[in-house]
Amino acid sequence: MQLSEKALAISPSLTLKITAMAKEMKARGLDVVGFGAGEPDFDTPQHIKDAAVEAIRIGMTKYTPASGTLELKKAVCANLKRNHGLSYEPNQIVISNGAKHSLFNTFQAIVNPGDEVLVIAPYWLTYPELVKMAGGVPVYVEAKESNNFEPLAADIEAAVTERTKAIIVNNPSNPCGCIYSQKTLGDIAEIAQKHDFFIVSDEIYGELVYDGNKHLSIANLSDDAYARTILVNGLSKTYAMTGWRIGYTASTPEIAKIMGSYQSHATSNPCSVAQFAGVEALMGPQDEIRKMREEFNERRKLMVKLVNAIDGLSCVTPMGAFYVMMNISKLKGRRLEGKEIKGSVDFAEKLLEKKLTAVIPGAAFGADDFVRLSYAVSRENIEKGIKRIAEFVAMLD
Repeated sequence: MQLSEKALAISPSLTLKITAMAKEMKARGLDVVGFGAGEPDFDTPQHIKDAAVEAIRIGMTKYTPASGTLELKKAVCANLKRNHGLSYEPNQIVISNGAKHSLFNTFQAIVNPGDEVLVIAPYWLTYPELVKMAGGVPVYVEAKESNNFEPLAADIEAAVTERTKAIIVNNPSNPCGCIYSQKTLGDIAEIAQKHDFFIVSDEIYGELVYDGNKHLSIANLSDDAYARTILVNGLSKTYAMTGWRIGYTASTPEIAKIMGSYQSHATSNPCSVAQFAGVEALMGPQDEIRKMREEFNERRKLMVKLVNAIDGLSCVTPMGAFYVMMNISKLKGRRLEGKEIKGSVDFAEKLLEKKLTAVIPGAAFGADDFVRLSYAVSRENIEKGIKRIAEFVAMLD
């Protein structure tokens, strides 16, 4: 029997081997420092957990509308208006099982077989796979470190063809932590309007910005940008709710209706209890969010300082999210015990083996000259792990 060609086209994760190695080492009691985390290390704020308990107590345990409760949709609209000045109505919102699910719904709704979707590299490793799952073709646009990982308009324009259906904008970015300037966002919006394609704007890290910056959604720029943008967000990163699985899209009523119908046949509704708690997250006190952001900021500054003090390594200062892209290009070609470090996978595997420190190879993000470090870990572990990285670099011939 033959398996689905679409399923077989999905690429295996480049991070699985290293993740498995790190877990096995920890299980043996080894002191592994992990910089791979894609989630906050904080607990969900207590008032949100209390809301979930209350939801169970009063019997909010039945089916909800497939696209989410009206209460949570209204809370999403209020949050987008309060924080970003964006006006949406509940019929433009679809609540899903996390932002990844929202992205899945998005591409299923807009992509036909053979359609091309522009993916800015470095990219979150799931984007190309979601495009392929929908029958689309990812087309990569390189954003260089020298331009703070922001894409150039000329490079985007050069990648556009008659098959281009959408561009993915991840702002702030995973894995780079960069924030797109208003000019960059404006260039993207103009190109999308010129060639008439969608903008898929992943804004999951929109509340995690630093140094006095304020997140700007591309949907804010013009009526046209608003109309062609499918905004994707969720509660995982801002509210430390990764396991609760609540994401959402904001788009046109037509697209929202299509995605809601698609979801109704795939997963039915998101968890009713998590939706109830989600209203409290968005509409309740935001003090804990500010505290988490302040702590991330201190960790960010510490990690950047320590990385840039190591000879042969460097990083630009990220302005958002909780990641640092560490440039290892000067180490490629050097050797450890006679074996050449050819790229980010070699670097990550040897670092874990020799110094019990886990990082994510940049090859997973289309950027083999880099490895990604998360500062969603304690300051103590940042200091310990970066010290080990420095010791590892000193071992290379």
